[in-house]
Amino acid sequence: MPENKLENFVFTVIMAFLMVYALICYNIALNIGGMQDAVFLMAFGELRIMWPVAIVLELFVMERLVMALTQRVITDGMPFIMILLIRCSLTVCLMCPAMSFVATLLFKDYHEAGLVGVWLQTAALNFPTALCWQIFFIGPAGRGIFRILFRKKNTQNIPL
Repeated sequence: MPENKLENFVFTVIMAFLMVYALICYNIALNIGGMQDAVFLMAFGELRIMWPVAIVLELFVMERLVMALTQRVITDGMPFIMILLIRCSLTVCLMCPAMSFVATLLFKDYHEAGLVGVWLQTAALNFPTALCWQIFFIGPAGRGIFRILFRKKNTQNIPL
């Protein structure tokens, strides 16, 4: 996957866009009582705010923490797919509550029920969706887009 800082930044931008957009659509659909075509356009209003927040949070806070936690869990000889699933799961475990908190502060009416209650409910509703989307849909799609953008030329098999 990413091999340098530029590639890491681009990968984070791709993944953050896909995850944030999908979860904004999900939350809007929950708020209006179901999914409608209009949700896809409505999501761009929140996306302008939440996408940069996700990028900054991932690059400067969560990435190091996820890597440190991943290193504590993985073992030598562990299959790559297991390492990937662990890292994706840890990222969701940290990013989902953090982003749910930001969304609660900015977009939810928490004054009657209380900030903590609304935040916990938001995180609890978002977590299973975020985990499934990350593992089964957005994670593979984001890595696929990244591979298309950063195809490595195989210099070993080039004839002289």
